[in-house]
Amino acid sequence: MTGEIPTLSFEDALAELERIVRNLESGQMKLEEAITSYERGAALRAHCESKLREAEERVQVIVRRADGALDAKNVD
Repeated sequence: MTGEIPTLSFEDALAELERIVRNLESGQMKLEEAITSYERGAALRAHCESKLREAEERVQVIVRRADGALDAKNVD
């Protein structure tokens, strides 16, 4: 079940995580189902955090120079 998480896009993982949170908050799940959902949610959260870190590493900050031209620099 968690084996496919690494292949999920950030958006798909986040959407599933949001569904899990809503279901857990409803209080309508049986205990074992809630535990399983919580475990999957934790794995999805970690995956989302990893995807965000990867994106941050790739993001370039656009800096406007005094003459109005734009420069790009890597974010450290």
